[in-house]
Amino acid sequence: MKLRHSRSDLQQRVDQYGALAGVVASRRDELSLRQDELADLAGCSVGFIHALERGKPTVQLGKVLDVLGVLGVHLSLASGAATSVAIEPELRARLDQKPQ
Repeated sequence: MKLRHSRSDLQQRVDQYGALAGVVASRRDELSLRQDELADLAGCSVGFIHALERGKPTVQLGKVLDVLGVLGVHLSLASGAATSVAIEPELRARLDQKPQ
């Protein structure tokens, strides 16, 4: 049986690994995808997904964008601001409603 992460677990992941890692892991979990399934869909290795979800700072941007595309998440950068991950409002609402 697959364990679901609570919102507090996801916040801890974001605090520990960064926003991008937390969003990728939470969206993958929401879609009930295993790391190997996401890797197949995005055309990358399971090791890459694992590294991305652990916040490795040297992952390849092209592959990151492929993964985000599969997950339906968009990355946005703004001049003079920290990197942020833009999540569609509907997805944000669903993630916020997940049981703790």
